[in-house]
Amino acid sequence: MVLQYQNELLALAAIFLLILIYLGIKQKNKAETDTKAAKKEEALKAEQSGQSTATPQKKIQEKKIQHSVPRHAKITKEDFKIFAGERILLAEDNLINQKVILGVLGDSGIEVVVANDGQEALDILKTDKNFLIILMDAHMPRVDGFEATRAIRHDPQNNHIPVIALSGDTASDDIRKMKEAGMDEHLEKPLQVGALYDILYHYSSRISSAEENPSDLPTLDTHRGLQVCGNDSDFYHDILKEFLVAYSNSAEELEILFKNNKTDQADSLLLDIIGVSANIGADALTACANDIKNKIAKNESSDLTLYKKRVQELIQSIENYFLTCK
Repeated sequence: MVLQYQNELLALAAIFLLILIYLGIKQKNKAETDTKAAKKEEALKAEQSGQSTATPQKKIQEKKIQHSVPRHAKITKEDFKIFAGERILLAEDNLINQKVILGVLGDSGIEVVVANDGQEALDILKTDKNFLIILMDAHMPRVDGFEATRAIRHDPQNNHIPVIALSGDTASDDIRKMKEAGMDEHLEKPLQVGALYDILYHYSSRISSAEENPSDLPTLDTHRGLQVCGNDSDFYHDILKEFLVAYSNSAEELEILFKNNKTDQADSLLLDIIGVSANIGADALTACANDIKNKIAKNESSDLTLYKKRVQELIQSIENYFLTCK
């Protein structure tokens, strides 16, 4: 009799244990379902409010316009005119440094809005967000460049704007800290005009139109070419003659390379042409070659019709120039 009740008690205990296990599993599944639903609702709200769930740094990369900077001769103030219409926010507390940048860009058509420290820059960005880049001094009173950049990177309304560090700090640890704060590039102090030009070229939205209309660029700027050669006319003439020997048939060479899918060799040839043409003052050919090189980088097909025309125009201009020198 006792044994019979003992078995029944054991059976009831087993059933009770199974019920507890079942309820535990059910509760766990419910918690997981609630968590997934909450995350889905949060993502939906973010999407409806126009905010991506991507990190600020990822959003920055999505919105940047970037161009490969071709080789070029020494940059002058005149060269900055291709960026006319762009706007720059300059956060710099040093008046001399402000004057240097304003002096370089003064006649270019670029609008420079000046903030005397990081806090002024953040205040300006509250109402004015239409800037190509922000030139950000790393060390400033009140709010320094690091703190200001972090604030910009956490603001979804401003984090698309590239921030360019201005600093005399060039050690690898210093550069790393700037990158970690969200700064995209670094311009060394004292400012190098060519480096500033490269930054603007890299991000400017106006480069495409300049490349699509190379007829506005000089076929052969002999004055600048002579400057590059130290005003040594014999040296300049030798470089022009070498160009004729080495690159007069470059259009045909590129055509053969593209037909044989040798894009790496075509890219290398274009890089050489860009460097030489920039040095002799052949701006129209430089822009055309750079456009083709960019298309290679994007795996886009290239039409060499315009390139052939630019080469022939340049050959004719060089020959005419030699005639005037006799």
